[in-house]
Amino acid sequence: MIRITDSHCHLDFPDFETELSEVVERAVAAGVHRMVTICTKLHQEPTVRAIAEAHDPVYYAAGVHPMSVAKELMTSVDELIALSQHPKFVGIGETGLDYHYTAESAEAQKQSLRIHIQAAQETGLPLIIHARDADEDMANILREGHTNKPYSCVMHCFSSSADLGKAALDLGFYLSMSGIAAFSKSGELRDIFAQAPVDRILVETDSPYLAPPPHRGKRNEPAYSMHTAKVGAEVFGMEFADFAAQTEANFERLFSKVTRQQAAA
Repeated sequence: MIRITDSHCHLDFPDFETELSEVVERAVAAGVHRMVTICTKLHQEPTVRAIAEAHDPVYYAAGVHPMSVAKELMTSVDELIALSQHPKFVGIGETGLDYHYTAESAEAQKQSLRIHIQAAQETGLPLIIHARDADEDMANILREGHTNKPYSCVMHCFSSSADLGKAALDLGFYLSMSGIAAFSKSGELRDIFAQAPVDRILVETDSPYLAPPPHRGKRNEPAYSMHTAKVGAEVFGMEFADFAAQTEANFERLFSKVTRQQAAA
């Protein structure tokens, strides 16, 4: 069976509450043998951690989503480092900038983003970035941090401009394909991905959102990342098995703690 990893999902959301085990089982049956579930509000970290502890294929990351910064206590580098000591904690975030919905909290978002960058630098774990309508500030802050001390990063659910994509790739970062890349009207986005090095591409669902065809408009779940991966193979002109193997290698390079944990298990 061809296997891939859903590098970004939200299994703690209420959409999955009544059938979480079945959702994980369907993913594994479809060939999605690993999932990274993302905590977006740190007071929910114990719940997200418990999901990862209860399901062998599930790992987790935690941070403060930019749209939540104004409503949450500002985190600290020390708090994120402490959380990162858990064996199944594999990434910092998601963090970032969102000026589409929450431009009024831009300064607090920038402060939070810089804290998360420092935590990624100190822990060696990859930063997970959400970016919407903030391309210039995002590129500048990512470059600023990387100049001070290099770190690794993935632009999750990438659907921003070609300029931000290039800025991220020039820093050695990764771009993640979500169901958006599979939408019929996303030709321009697919063209941006096609110009990227294939060894810097991940796949994800961002479930329960953004279900790819043929499930568009329905609740998304990790199993459906297979549909996005098949579109990714078409974008790069590759056989599906080869593209899947490449994204697996990319994931294991970026999220190296997962590989170490699996080897130790």
